Amino acid sequence: MRFLAILLTLVSASLSAQTTMLRGSFVRAVGQSTVSVKPDLARIDFSVVTQAATAQDASSQNASRAASLISQLQLFSPNADIRTLNYSLTPNYTYPRDGGLPTLVGYTVSNTIRLTTNDLANTGAIIDRGIQAGANQVSSLQFGLKDEQPARAQALRQATAQAKAHADAMAAGGGLHTGAFRSIEEGVVAGSVTGPVGAAAPSTPIVSGSVDITATVTIEVDLAP
Repeated sequence: MRFLAILLTLVSASLSAQTTMLRGSFVRAVGQSTVSVKPDLARIDFSVVTQAATAQDASSQNASRAASLISQLQLFSPNADIRTLNYSLTPNYTYPRDGGLPTLVGYTVSNTIRLTTNDLANTGAIIDRGIQAGANQVSSLQFGLKDEQPARAQALRQATAQAKAHADAMAAGGGLHTGAFRSIEEGVVAGSVTGPVGAAAPSTPIVSGSVDITATVTIEVDLAP
């Protein structure tokens, strides 16, 4: 009887240790998902760049052309949001080949105007009008979403489901099952434009493509026998 009691005690201790080990065991898995949606807004950055011998002349010429640009954009796209994005005044120098002090030769003024519109069908026409109105650079064209949250939430749900499926598969490979979530962590959620975005004169064709919202989720899930 004493031997049996000792054996039962050892078995009980072994089972207790195994239970403790399983309670402290977990599996970590990563899931990623990309949701593609059509953009519903466009951001166009027009720049007016002027050069002159003096800062005053460069600034005056730039102000005149920028005012014309803004006025024409407002007339052509009255519902767009138009704002100044950047303004700079930079001195220009020449540098002697044999060294020595640089010589001031003039100034460059750059004024960047951003137009945001939901009229994607006329994006190319807006670019054409901006160039006709005085912009000599189109420094950026971006397509995006007014509200990324629905697509972001969908990508996170799908990434989480994928991570859980990976965790289940790894647990099953070891003859175990997954239990409760220990932790769940959002990784990088990024948006990017896919599809062709091109421009060509004289009439500027623009193809917006789609906006990709990518989510990465890392989970830790308890293991159970």
